[in-house]
Amino acid sequence: MYLYQPTKGYAYNSDSIFLYDFISSFQPKGKLLDVGCGVGIISLLLTRDFNIETTIIDKQELMLKYAKHNYELNKLNVYSFLGDFTESLSNEKYDFVVSNPPFYDSNVTQSGNEHLNIARYAHHLPIERFVAQVKKVLNPRGRFIFCYDAKQVDILLHALKEAKINPEVIRFVHSKIDRDSKLVMISARMNSKSMMKVMPPLIVFDKDSNYNEEAERAFFKAGTNSIKGDYDIGK
Repeated sequence: MYLYQPTKGYAYNSDSIFLYDFISSFQPKGKLLDVGCGVGIISLLLTRDFNIETTIIDKQELMLKYAKHNYELNKLNVYSFLGDFTESLSNEKYDFVVSNPPFYDSNVTQSGNEHLNIARYAHHLPIERFVAQVKKVLNPRGRFIFCYDAKQVDILLHALKEAKINPEVIRFVHSKIDRDSKLVMISARMNSKSMMKVMPPLIVFDKDSNYNEEAERAFFKAGTNSIKGDYDIGK
């Protein structure tokens, strides 16, 4: 799969590939919404692999242009919306809401690049408002699957429980087996009473800094080829 990305600013990374692989294990079907879609990497791959009706939303016009172009390039259908998800007044309901949202703490030194800043820092999509809006758009047994900063997992679980979107599956990602986790992936479900399953961690690299087998499989399954290009793809 080929997809365009800007040469400067936001570009997808391994987090998106691992989240795509994680979401795939839940066999998405029905209507899916990708919040903060960026260039569309996650929902593009899911739309390619599963029989779903996909909608994307992003507050950055440039990112949405890239995403829509990437859908056209790969001959896939998508509905798209430009705007802030937390302020959306749509009455649409979805079976799956997926997202790789901005999650870096706003108190750290921030990027001066506007597109990077919006894509990275949590104040652009506060978790409590994010989860509250997800609750409004999920079907009664819908799933919310996303990744976030592992250091904030307590805030995530509290917000989900408050919204009655029960965290069913959680998995931490570690760069190496002896390193702290920096990323957590969570699958939560509306009106679920299941006990939470904590999966074995995903260890990305071995001791020699080579990709471990599971990480390699995720990249192979994704099969992405990125093209860098800064031009008006809306023409």
